[in-house]
Amino acid sequence: QTKAETGGVASTSLTQTALGSGGVNGNRWGVKGSEDLGGGLKANFDFQQGFSIDSGAAGSATASAFSRQSWVGLSGGFGALRFGRTTTPYDDVNGSADAVFDSALSGVAAVFKSTGYTARPNNAIYYQAPTVAGFSGALEYALGEDKTAALSASSTTSMNLTYATGPVAVQFAYQVEDTNVAGAADKKFTRLGGSYNFGVATLKANYGKAANMGNVDGADATEYQIGVDYPVSSALTLSANYAHSKDNTTATAYEQKRDGYGLGAAYTLSPRTYIYGGYRADKTTKGGANPDDKNTVMAVGINHKF
Repeated sequence: QTKAETGGVASTSLTQTALGSGGVNGNRWGVKGSEDLGGGLKANFDFQQGFSIDSGAAGSATASAFSRQSWVGLSGGFGALRFGRTTTPYDDVNGSADAVFDSALSGVAAVFKSTGYTARPNNAIYYQAPTVAGFSGALEYALGEDKTAALSASSTTSMNLTYATGPVAVQFAYQVEDTNVAGAADKKFTRLGGSYNFGVATLKANYGKAANMGNVDGADATEYQIGVDYPVSSALTLSANYAHSKDNTTATAYEQKRDGYGLGAAYTLSPRTYIYGGYRADKTTKGGANPDDKNTVMAVGINHKF
């Protein structure tokens, strides 16, 4: 159930009850495999298509047969290479330190602008480094190829650095989406996140920055999130977080700020299935005489992997 409210002199309110799809993870199906080539070298492939389970519709408005993943590659002691359509290193770690299951119930969901990146560019060359003493990293470059096209044909450069050992995990990522349109600025995204497992609970926090939103030079946003996962038992986990984002731009008279709160619970039924539920509230403060926007979401769902 979702409720949206616009404040001010002419306030409006809308409540909607719906059967949704992909509250925690986007639905997808596909095929993947690996062939042992000998000497520790393997050939790999992964093809995935997203879909909406409530309607059966394809998860992408495009005609792509495999909109989520479509790549072939090699792996070995040197790490792993992918060629095709795949996630960016930024996307790989974007939600790693996001509490409330990195879901639509997280306070981040309607607040962060640094989640408005291209997650799966076409024509990508992706390299994942092996893990050494807890450290690893990845680098990707996606070719724009058609320089006569508009923003959709821009090239993307993305990277991440990660560290994980014992109770500590840290992630850093940076992504640039290079446009070939005169007068349009390149989009830039930064993410720094980390978590610490105290045993009784895991503290999570991340920082984000989005630069040149909408390809407008100087239209930036700075944001952060802090949250906690609390395992009540081996099957039940409670989670909560708070997220804040503020624009830094000269494009408008007032700089918006956004605040979001999330509460969630997940109960494991089996190694492949869990149920979840929660509540999210967010508010956008527009400043001046502009009315604020408020949203609340309550949801329950089931997640099954096969």
